[in-house]
Amino acid sequence: MTKRLLPIFLVFIFGCTHTPSIYKEQGKQSIKSNIQDIIDSSGLFTNMGIKIVSLKTNKTLYELNANSLFNPASNTKIYTCLAAISFLDTNYKFRTEVYKDEDTIYLVGGGDPDLTLEELDSLAEAVSSQIKGIHKLVIDDTRLDSTLYGEGWMWDEGAWWYSAEISALSVNDNCVDFIINPGEKGAPAIIKTNPSSDYYQISNTSLTVNDITGFQKLKIDRDWRNQVNQFTIVGNIMDTTSADTIYRNIHNPSYYVGTLLKESLKSNGISIQQMRRGKRPSTAKRIGYHESKSLIHSLQNLMVESDNLSAELLVKTIGFESTKTQGNWNNGLFAVKTFLNDDVGIDTTKLALKDGSGITRYNYSSANHFIQLLSWAYHQPAVRDIFINTLPVGGLNGTITDRALPSRVRAKTGSLSGVSTLSGYVFTHSGHPIVFSILMNGFTGSSKPYRDLQDNIVQYLERL
Repeated sequence: MTKRLLPIFLVFIFGCTHTPSIYKEQGKQSIKSNIQDIIDSSGLFTNMGIKIVSLKTNKTLYELNANSLFNPASNTKIYTCLAAISFLDTNYKFRTEVYKDEDTIYLVGGGDPDLTLEELDSLAEAVSSQIKGIHKLVIDDTRLDSTLYGEGWMWDEGAWWYSAEISALSVNDNCVDFIINPGEKGAPAIIKTNPSSDYYQISNTSLTVNDITGFQKLKIDRDWRNQVNQFTIVGNIMDTTSADTIYRNIHNPSYYVGTLLKESLKSNGISIQQMRRGKRPSTAKRIGYHESKSLIHSLQNLMVESDNLSAELLVKTIGFESTKTQGNWNNGLFAVKTFLNDDVGIDTTKLALKDGSGITRYNYSSANHFIQLLSWAYHQPAVRDIFINTLPVGGLNGTITDRALPSRVRAKTGSLSGVSTLSGYVFTHSGHPIVFSILMNGFTGSSKPYRDLQDNIVQYLERL
């Protein structure tokens, strides 16, 4: 068996075993016994990697399989966030720019992960005040490469918002918002979209009903298999249903942004007769731009909402800024791992990092890796408050809004099928800061029991 396959093999073997009976736990005896009782009383059988450390004394309070490799899911964003803080100034801003050269205007993407439809419309208004007549539009997304999906992303992720394609030109999370209301009985559901655009088509064969006989859940999907922007709406909606919004991703986001700009320009009296992808010439003059909020805004969205698009755009932007060449996953992840190795002291030959968001199944890290990084961040005065303020607050916001976690917890979740992770900080009643990482892999069915176990462990830590 090769060394490359060994960690995966171990995860498979240990995932079939009651972890606490296989591994020897380490740490302070009373804490070790109490946490072990929490784990045992849960009755759960899965592969677990746990490490808990006092940030006051730097002593390990509890440790279980801390060096074993696990898929961390969205805990990967902890790497991305801290690398972005390290490589990019906290006042770093993304620019979406428009240039003009003769009868051609150039829309140039700067990798902004948070560009809104309203901001794009405002840019179109600003541009339309400076030009007249008929023009050509060139979409320049060359700041970042054109690879839309990360290595190891599942081919059938489909049209879900969390697997939106990655591009230097992105808007509205590269999604269409479907606002749904029931129609008259026997009629299709009433569907409004944001944005309204000719870039996509909709087939709506849904049906409004007033009873549950033969009821089929309403579904909205895109024909992602053929990589086209044809949405189908099928199934039933009760006539008493309240308004709801469903988000679905779009194919070819650069052309999506270009089409929306073209349509917005048209509403401002500017006609675009031709649109293509290309690169802005050095002779072109800038006639408008939108500047994003500071990097902190993007990092808070990244961590609180666990936004995958933001994560990958940040990785590619790190690649661009660190090499001054086209940003891509290779140079971006190389820079992230360089930061982890050189600044933090993590041996990056002992982990696998294939994307910045945690969507891929090819990422592998240990609880010890996260403890090293989170401890480093806490002990860096220039980093600590910035980073901690990007993390969700227990029971209050983001992905831990509905978790049974106290507000003294700041932590990042991670979730894939068979994967549940939670890493972050606990600020105890006694004022004793604790860093923890809990990684769980290899279970089947609902992740809720495993999330509950994580919450029970963290609740216990808060009371120390």
